Amino acid sequence: MHRGNSRYQVFIDRAVSEGTTLVCAVAHPCDDVSLASAASAKQQGIFEPILVGPRIRLAKAAKRLGLDLDQFQVRDTPHSHASADVAVDLVKSGQAALLMKGSLHTDELMHAVLGIQSGLRTNRKLSHVFMMDVPGHTELLFITDAAINIFPDIETKADIVRNAIELHHALGMGKPKVAILAAVEQINPRMPSTIDAAALCKMADRGQIEGGVIDGPLALDNAISPDAARIKGIHSKVAGYAQILVVPDLEAGNMLAKNLTFLSGALAAGVVVGARVPIILTSRADSEQTRLASCAVAVCYARWLSGRKLPAT
Repeated sequence: MHRGNSRYQVFIDRAVSEGTTLVCAVAHPCDDVSLASAASAKQQGIFEPILVGPRIRLAKAAKRLGLDLDQFQVRDTPHSHASADVAVDLVKSGQAALLMKGSLHTDELMHAVLGIQSGLRTNRKLSHVFMMDVPGHTELLFITDAAINIFPDIETKADIVRNAIELHHALGMGKPKVAILAAVEQINPRMPSTIDAAALCKMADRGQIEGGVIDGPLALDNAISPDAARIKGIHSKVAGYAQILVVPDLEAGNMLAKNLTFLSGALAAGVVVGARVPIILTSRADSEQTRLASCAVAVCYARWLSGRKLPAT
């Protein structure tokens, strides 16, 4: 879906105009969509891609798209596993500042990223953040994690929250209001998501999670609707005004994000955070607008990360 004047434009403008052009290692962009995404990002000046994949397959895709493959840097590889390894090595060696998934499985790329010798691991778990531009909503709405962690435990959820808060700050969006979602707003021992939400809030109280205002458990309605929060008698700085929605598990997050996209006409840019560099994951169903937005957000985040020293593991 394309919508003019999206809230992503500010990040696209920043990615193009601020600082030097960053290099992105694109792992196995052998289908039309992923190669077109890399080419579009290059054309817009968002980043300079290095295409990592079998040259023959890249050439066929380029021909279908009417692209001149000679305009790109290419690293020839025999198969997708090798593409993931070489792309990660390009980042590890400093030849690329960010990573983008092409037409290989997400698990293949994450396996290379999380390898002991990858150099990309930090002391945090990786997580994915959707930045949703929802019609009728006043600002971008972060949803996490809807793509990486299937059934996160409490330690992983804490990192999911930390990663989303950090991204919010990195993009210059200030101190976020974070809602830990569940089906209900009361703690129910038979609903583990409510127990986790309460524990995360207490972790924030004790300084184990910093940088945001956190409340939970909150149901979706009273997290984003001031009227729903008022009617239910929930009074907090977060209720009704959440900027980051932390879902109980991947299935809930995936359904929420796709619901907003396909039923409400929302745009959904996304990035994987928690590694030493941002990782761009795009879907074949994404519009060119959202793919470019994902690339631009990753560039803005990568520039912010470059000013910090992250502890490796």
